[in-house]
Amino acid sequence: MNLEERIKSFAQLGEILRSALSEESVNADTSVWSLTLRSLTDNQYQHNAWFTPENVKCALKAIANELTEENLLKWTAAYPGLHEQIEPLRVGVIMAGNIPLVGFHDFLSVLISGNHIIAKTSSKDSELIVYISKILCSINPDFENRIEFTENKLKDFDAVIATGSDNSSRYFEYYFGKYPSIIRKNRNSVAIIEGDETAEGLENLGLDIFSYFGLGCRNVSKLYLPVGYEPESLAKHWEKFNHVIRHSKYANNYDFNKAVYIVNREKFHDSGYILLKEDVKISSPVSVLYFEFYSSQDAVKQQTEILNKKIQCIVGKNYIPFGMAQRPHLWDYADRIDTIEFLLKKKIAGIL
Repeated sequence: MNLEERIKSFAQLGEILRSALSEESVNADTSVWSLTLRSLTDNQYQHNAWFTPENVKCALKAIANELTEENLLKWTAAYPGLHEQIEPLRVGVIMAGNIPLVGFHDFLSVLISGNHIIAKTSSKDSELIVYISKILCSINPDFENRIEFTENKLKDFDAVIATGSDNSSRYFEYYFGKYPSIIRKNRNSVAIIEGDETAEGLENLGLDIFSYFGLGCRNVSKLYLPVGYEPESLAKHWEKFNHVIRHSKYANNYDFNKAVYIVNREKFHDSGYILLKEDVKISSPVSVLYFEFYSSQDAVKQQTEILNKKIQCIVGKNYIPFGMAQRPHLWDYADRIDTIEFLLKKKIAGIL
């Protein structure tokens, strides 16, 4: 199976996903997959309360919109080595489960590069990726021998890609340290407000904050505001997202954090559905958005550079556009580590 065949297979997968998300009737070619995928989408919350139908659809849409032949060709064109016929590596992938299908890009990267994936899914997010792999194998049966799922410890692998918390990364580094690996830790995203943003831009920022209840590493958890900016004024732009407070787990977090701040007599702004609190940290609890004031563009640039290893992405006028943090392109890599380059280097260098 060459690169062109792999690209066409994933492009066709994208077509099926887009069909499943469409409000229109599915056609005969995709109905067998679309109807089941729609059912899975509507019922994920029964296994993971954070995975509401809206959030699952959001994740599927972000993936489906990227899986076009045009995008796949543009992405892979940067890697001439993908055209080479080389003995596939067995790549173990440990997937996180904080938001729906968060491990899909690793799944795609391993397979588009011609390798064999051994995936250990999160118990909180296993059904969707397994079902999508079935669709892919129906499109191109050659993938059947290149995809494995396991609930046990990884074994018989050549390289590892593992995503988890700061705590789990210590285990990953200990267990996989002697293998070529990418090990990802906790990261959060920030937004830089300059003070002259449009109402539309600030409303779009709400998508970066509230999508997936703020649980993703690409969700904005901290705002940098110019000195004198009134943080409470932002809430009026986010009223369309106030439905989050009707989610029981989110509401529990909101009530708990609010009670803690009141008992500790800490100052905060309460919008009724999100708490804004001044804090130097960038990782805020669910239902809380931290903010910090800056005196100049140079000062905030220096601050974000210091925190570079903790920041997944930056949203702002001169960075990722407002509303686009959770819509990464195929070439937007987690932790800014090029997964394809990593896999190709392991082949070319003859390490394995």
